[in-house]
Amino acid sequence: MLSSARDRTGSGVLFVLPFLAVYVLFLVVPLVMGLAASLTDVGLTGGRAEFVGLDNFAEALTDSAVWQSFGVTLAFTALSAPPLIAVGLVMALLTHRLAPARWLWRMAFFAPYVLPSSAVALIFVWVLQPGFGLADGILAWFGIGPVGWLAETVPAMAGVVLATVWWTVGFNFLLYLAALQAIPDDLYEASALDGAGAWRQLWNITLPMLRPTTGLIAVLQVLASLKVFDQFYLITNGGPVHSTRPILQYVYETGFTNYRIGYASAVSYVFFAGILLLTLAHFSIQRRRRERGEHG
Repeated sequence: MLSSARDRTGSGVLFVLPFLAVYVLFLVVPLVMGLAASLTDVGLTGGRAEFVGLDNFAEALTDSAVWQSFGVTLAFTALSAPPLIAVGLVMALLTHRLAPARWLWRMAFFAPYVLPSSAVALIFVWVLQPGFGLADGILAWFGIGPVGWLAETVPAMAGVVLATVWWTVGFNFLLYLAALQAIPDDLYEASALDGAGAWRQLWNITLPMLRPTTGLIAVLQVLASLKVFDQFYLITNGGPVHSTRPILQYVYETGFTNYRIGYASAVSYVFFAGILLLTLAHFSIQRRRRERGEHG
């Protein structure tokens, strides 16, 4: 009996070892190396690195560029996460209701998600071109003049948010669509017998049943938005005057343009601590809501 249990444990360890090796090699080792680098003044060009302790972290906490880029990241997250959730839900509801050519709707809504970031950036650089771009062409129909999409702070941020929603909403759409298909039809049939219409079914059945999925999508979307880099770097390159430069682009420029690998590592860990605090705060709020619901 004991020998068979040991054999099963040994077999399980053998199956897990490849994953553990990849996990340690590509996650744990870089984390440790990055933490070690953050305590030194190591540069990209090599040379002898001197131990500076927590000086890099102290500089990061007082660096106005760090806080500005972190503010840009938070602003992007606040502007992009709600439409990504709402648009994904609307797209899933439409696809779930429209029986004819449902496969076509699925493909059309999800197709942009498989595009590489460089292709998306190229598309939206042309869309946002002043004067002859698609965005200005649509605004011209309403009598609105050309907008400096890539030359002004607010339009540039709006353009990147628009590109992100168009590009990534397909993932949320698939999650919502799977959740909709898991709702039993009996609930809708019973409510229809009681005289409930489509809107009543939406508010009293569909949306409450989708609440766990919405919570999952919200967490994933916020974490993904906080890690934004590609869209800003390729569409606006942080301009104008660093007003659309997210924190990860600042880390990239510090490490690979200014050659300060140690300081860039420290900024990365400060950013990681910020994300960790936001995540813990979210789970704390969710736990309190569940406790209130159970006691209420």
